[in-house]
Amino acid sequence: MTNAIEVQNLKKNFRDVEAVKDISFEVKQGSLFAFLGTNGAGKSTTIDILCTLTNKTAGTVKIAGHTIGSNHANDQIRNEIGVVFQDSILDERLTVYENIWHRGVSYGLKHEELKTNYKFVATHLHLDDIAKKKYGKLSGGQRRRADIARALIHRPSILFLDEPTTGLDPKTRQFVWQAIKQLQEETNMTVFLTTHYMEEAAVADEIVVIKKGTIVAQGTPNELKEQYAYDQLIILFQEDVKGENYLSSYKYKQHQDTFVIPLKTTKDALSILKEVEPVIQSFEVIKGSMDDVFIRINEEGEMVHDNSNELSKQTLESI
Repeated sequence: MTNAIEVQNLKKNFRDVEAVKDISFEVKQGSLFAFLGTNGAGKSTTIDILCTLTNKTAGTVKIAGHTIGSNHANDQIRNEIGVVFQDSILDERLTVYENIWHRGVSYGLKHEELKTNYKFVATHLHLDDIAKKKYGKLSGGQRRRADIARALIHRPSILFLDEPTTGLDPKTRQFVWQAIKQLQEETNMTVFLTTHYMEEAAVADEIVVIKKGTIVAQGTPNELKEQYAYDQLIILFQEDVKGENYLSSYKYKQHQDTFVIPLKTTKDALSILKEVEPVIQSFEVIKGSMDDVFIRINEEGEMVHDNSNELSKQTLESI
């Protein structure tokens, strides 16, 4: 599969501050790629470099086969990408239709091509109900639909989404993602995502986590869950039963009347439940989530699994 983005040994310094420290990664064409990190991790700086908004200090970056910084490459890259920023850049005094049409003109699209492209984005993002409304009068969800349409009017091969659903209600978030996934499937568009919603990252093909300017984790959602998250068995014992007497051979944490036992896999709960079945009142098995992954990666000095894929003593004692 062809790479849409190739980053090798990328560095960015702001005087004495190393914002990005020698990072490398690849993004496959047509994939959904999630780039995660806390505020100040170097995430936004990296994206600004990829979008040709700021210059790198060192390293090589290729976008759609064009090397950033080489002759005329940045202009070619800008024609290949669309960007949905956290904060809108559309003119509040213009209608949605006027904003998107003018954006298409700025890309040099001819009238017939612009008509076709506008119909394409208007259909997928359901713009008919807001096309004649001034952008400044729209709700947050309506603005986000218009923002995405603006980014797609020139039919880019790569779409950058910088926290595209922050502040939206669940129904609107769901609609936005349905539209993005449909567009991706129909056009083989690459989507480069940053988000604070881990359930959005959970559907990515590949995830990279950056911390203090360095990549600290990389893999598919399942690979990261296996490495950094753990399942839990939660048991409530019958009244007057001392649960600790039945769990002496297991690591656990007690929260009032409940006992929480970490599991390598949900299947491991079966043998424990078989032992304590006569004296339990209820139980629940909770699978590890992407929230667990993100939290544990960013907890300094804590790892959920060691290299042998066993739960570490430190993690077990911390739950």
